[in-house]
Amino acid sequence: MQITEHPDVKAFILHWGEMGTHWGVNRSVAQIHALLYLSDRPMHAEEIVETLVLARSNVSTALKELQGYAIVRRVHVEGDRRDHFTAETDLWEMLMRIAAERKRREIDPTIELMRQLSERLKADGKAPEHVRDRITRMHEFLSTLGTWYDQVRVLPKPTLVTLMKLGGKVARFIPGKSKD
Repeated sequence: MQITEHPDVKAFILHWGEMGTHWGVNRSVAQIHALLYLSDRPMHAEEIVETLVLARSNVSTALKELQGYAIVRRVHVEGDRRDHFTAETDLWEMLMRIAAERKRREIDPTIELMRQLSERLKADGKAPEHVRDRITRMHEFLSTLGTWYDQVRVLPKPTLVTLMKLGGKVARFIPGKSKD
């Protein structure tokens, strides 16, 4: 029995594809990721094409994108000359890799642009005060967010899990905050 013959596997792959579109990821890319994540063995591109009924070019492009995020890697299977692919199954590792790549692609360039704009606006006496203030605040906010992320991402996984489980309770440890 092929893994995708199970209705819950189908449901997961379809849902993951749909969620991918909400996250700014192509549906096929997300479906391929879901298939590889659930697979108990590496799969070659033609097998992915046949399983998900996608165009070969679409699968090839999607695999490159997933490798760019470092959540899918190419592996070799003894006795088979084709490239096979497998997904990262450690959920924390997958989350951290996706977050790092999204930060690199999306947040870092925005922080840099906000820095440049903020510097230019400081020297521009003709710029409206509210524009200067809002862009400066945006730069400070995004820079703080980036710094926080850089500090958190190097924490050991057990510490991250504990922080996540603490949720809002962590505020009790901040001086000057009321204790619930």
